Amino acid sequence: MTGMTEARYYICPDHHASEGATRDVIDPATLDRVGARATVTKAELAQVLDRLNAAQKEWAALDAKSRAQALHRLANRIEATDMTDCAILMSREMGKPYPEAIGEVANCAPVFRYFAEMARDEAGKLAGTTQAGSLQYARYEPLGVSAHIMPFNFPILLMCWTVAASLAAGNACVIKPAEATTLSTLKFMEVFNDLPSDLVACLPGGADLGRALVESDHTHAVAFTGSVAAGRAVAEAAGARLKPAVIEAGGSDPMIISAHAPVEIAAAGAVTGAFHMSGQVCTSTERIYAVDAVHDAFVEAFVAETRRLRIGNGLDKSEIGPLVSEAARDKVERLVADATAKGATIACGGKRPEDRNTGWFYEPTILTGCTPKMDILNEEAFGPVVAIVRVPDFEAALNGANATRFGLGASIFTTDLAETHEASERLESGMVWINNPLIDNDALPFGGWKASGLGRELGRMGLDTFRRSKMVILDHKPVRHDWWYPYPDDWFLESGGRKHA
Repeated sequence: MTGMTEARYYICPDHHASEGATRDVIDPATLDRVGARATVTKAELAQVLDRLNAAQKEWAALDAKSRAQALHRLANRIEATDMTDCAILMSREMGKPYPEAIGEVANCAPVFRYFAEMARDEAGKLAGTTQAGSLQYARYEPLGVSAHIMPFNFPILLMCWTVAASLAAGNACVIKPAEATTLSTLKFMEVFNDLPSDLVACLPGGADLGRALVESDHTHAVAFTGSVAAGRAVAEAAGARLKPAVIEAGGSDPMIISAHAPVEIAAAGAVTGAFHMSGQVCTSTERIYAVDAVHDAFVEAFVAETRRLRIGNGLDKSEIGPLVSEAARDKVERLVADATAKGATIACGGKRPEDRNTGWFYEPTILTGCTPKMDILNEEAFGPVVAIVRVPDFEAALNGANATRFGLGASIFTTDLAETHEASERLESGMVWINNPLIDNDALPFGGWKASGLGRELGRMGLDTFRRSKMVILDHKPVRHDWWYPYPDDWFLESGGRKHA
């Protein structure tokens, strides 16, 4: 391992020792100490924001082609860098299986390339004129410094989604990594070293630092991913300052298993949808609505597929690593206990693995016979547990899927064309997956409805989050127009109320 386990912060192109208080970083699989992380001081924060604002002015003054070239060089560096140490550190910090950690960083370069070219191509709009001889158009300009408050589950990739868009738009960026994945995020920051000095910073800290970044007069946009409660607080604080914010606040995603579903394929897809990264994915499948005609066959196949999963340290050959913390496991255990007390049946799992006495492990768990009175259908579990509801038909499945305050994503398995159209139109979520859960696309907007968030990441909308429009009216030949003051006398009414001839 490299020496990136020290208490540091980063401002391009250097790491600096922080004078703030330090906390140990603990491996959730072994409970061993991984290293230490700092919380930057108020003085360090103020100094960094001053430097970022100064550097942003020079970055914004660059032409779009030059900015794009810099982002392509950044993508080249990501592709050329051996990310093994970063991925191992991520796994040791939060338990993610190594193949998922290395896969996460491997997916970062394309998003910088996408936004580099999108910002060059989508630079404004020429409108049909409202007056002859006038050039009328909209142009886009950067906001200033954007603050990026990151989650632990995809600490690198989700950071790149919004940082790439913000940099392409001409902003500087300050990143607050999740406390649980501070070290791996700081390690990844080395790829930004070739960008102009002081353009990107990564400052470790807790909720107080996140609040300070949102409330600061020296930040001008916010990107947040986390819980609904924290997302609402960030949105309120940003809104009070009329500061643009994109909020991804998690969800409790439904999956419909139609009577026309290929049961074996649906079962395999549900395993990935529900248990990918131990269910610690914002778009994890947490509620399954299985139509009565295939319910029993689906449950049998789903259980069989789930029992093939291996539980263990993320650096071993395993699909199910530990939960990120003891509190996260406690929540899963509470939800399972509540569901079983209210009539649910444990089809598999439902306990801590007997051979894992150390670490925050929990078996992948399937609950059947679930009803809306159970907490698991009304909260985000964010762990390796999924609730199955038996429904009579497709219409009932749709109604059940939509009966929630969340609206991030939703999935369906079916071979019926009419059902695919109905699902894509009627599911109340920002994303719908048909026969293939959890996929994203750099060119398409990512985000939720209802309590699951505001704004969008990725795609054109993801770029627009970090820039503001300006309408420009350009008359190249100055002339006096007939509607300018003062008005001609014959435009007015006579004192008796009649207009002049």
